[in-house]
Amino acid sequence: MKRVSSVILLILVTQILLAQNPLVTHIFTADPTARVFDGKLYVYPSSDTYPPAGREAEFPRFCMPGYHAFSLENGSTWKDHGWILKENDVPWGEKDTYAMWAPDCIKKGDKYYYYYPAQPADGSAFRRIGVGVSDNPLGPFEWEKVYIKGVTGIDPGLFVDDDGKAYLFFGGGKELFVAPLKDNMKEIAAEPKKVEHLPAGYKEGSFMFKRDSLYYFTFAHVFADEGYTIAYATGDNPMGPFTYRGKMMDNIENGTNHHSIVEYQDKWILFYHSWDISGYSKLRSMRADYINFKSDGTMSKVIPTMRGIGVPTVGDTIQIDRYNEISGAQTAFVSGDEPNGWMVCETRMMSSVRFNKVDFGEGKAKKMKARFACGQRKGTFEVRLNHAKGEMVAEFPVSYTGGWSKWETIETELLKDVEGIHDLVVVFKADWGSTKIINLNWLLLEE
Repeated sequence: MKRVSSVILLILVTQILLAQNPLVTHIFTADPTARVFDGKLYVYPSSDTYPPAGREAEFPRFCMPGYHAFSLENGSTWKDHGWILKENDVPWGEKDTYAMWAPDCIKKGDKYYYYYPAQPADGSAFRRIGVGVSDNPLGPFEWEKVYIKGVTGIDPGLFVDDDGKAYLFFGGGKELFVAPLKDNMKEIAAEPKKVEHLPAGYKEGSFMFKRDSLYYFTFAHVFADEGYTIAYATGDNPMGPFTYRGKMMDNIENGTNHHSIVEYQDKWILFYHSWDISGYSKLRSMRADYINFKSDGTMSKVIPTMRGIGVPTVGDTIQIDRYNEISGAQTAFVSGDEPNGWMVCETRMMSSVRFNKVDFGEGKAKKMKARFACGQRKGTFEVRLNHAKGEMVAEFPVSYTGGWSKWETIETELLKDVEGIHDLVVVFKADWGSTKIINLNWLLLEE
């Protein structure tokens, strides 16, 4: 067993973005549109930021400068591919407005089309919708010089049906709209049509998907006594009519929500946002949880979890504080100079935390790392398989690191070769009488 320099943490942060909820913590992300292209999962969110110094009063709500794109790498690692589009690069857009709201990206044929709302320089509408085209889902995109004619509003949501016909959903307010697109994906083929038979109240964030020949029209819906929820309706045609089915996610702490739904590796996933990192509903972070469908095609209500999606494997960060079960310990926002996130804290003798579904693969993992801080003399923690009395696969003796906010990375050899998917249970130990053992941030399997 050996200690590893704290520099390792900086390397990990630049290469590995935490995959349990929220999905990334190094920037603020909102309105995530998830897509699967050629078997690979991508997410196209908007981004929140702080207002420029001296201009704070101009942004009582959101301050949104442009778009990054992310892809899922390995089993549970998100890669940030950087800027897709910044607002001042919109050919037809007003400059320095920080008004780049929810985008979308869709594939048709061998081309990728990226749609986004922006404030037009000609003042013709609150928002117009533009489009760019690329040979790659991550760009670079060639941006159209003008916005899509005949469309005003926010939150473009795209759908391409099995017959190749494409549809643009958009709008925000009391009404939502849909318009068929021409084959060039840059013009509407008919006048926009109001989506009928939806409940009254503010609506936005249209997103369409198809499952078992049934069309699901999903949208953000604001109830006067609850705030933003995610609701859905179903129909036999992408342009309706639809039958309202109710909420699929309740309001989260009285803030906005905006979502997308995708099938990936035979599981349906809801992507959405909250503000776990900032504690402020105008600085949001994207999240994801699994969806369960009932036999009649309706959806069980999705309950936000900390565990989120994905099965971490060798080389992935296991954010242990995104637990499935905890006993005798707590979690709190991480302390010290660690990247934004959480830690397991207030650990006591025989307290434990369980993290479900970690993939050891074909038994190639040989060591495990852990990121911890300790403000007392000594302690240990064990990593066991499947339950607190299960087979021990790693043991970490730990000692004083300089304080509860002074972090170190420690490494140990695995005690045996492990194959396949297992739950991990971390059990904390110290001398009896200790009321606090360590703070634990993450685990990492390596070959």
